[in-house]
Amino acid sequence: MAMYPLSILDDNTQIMYSNLQEIDGLKSVIIHFERPTEEGFDSIRCKLPNYEWTIWEGSYTDEEMEIFENMVRGGAHIFYELAEMGGYEFANVV
Repeated sequence: MAMYPLSILDDNTQIMYSNLQEIDGLKSVIIHFERPTEEGFDSIRCKLPNYEWTIWEGSYTDEEMEIFENMVRGGAHIFYELAEMGGYEFANVV
């Protein structure tokens, strides 16, 4: 699975997304949030289309998780479009 950078938030959380995949017969995209810490990284992933959160490591707060949930739900169509159009190369053109 290829991962492409999308954005870096003010707290150094990097948002990345995967190439388009077919998982269990569904077109899927993985959205990954990660920020460096003194102990390593805080990271979490969301798998679309089911909005399934996986790989929760570190100390993202409930408030941060709510922000990420809103980002993913509000931008799912954008993540799919970028993943389908070729990932990073396409994102740099947008």
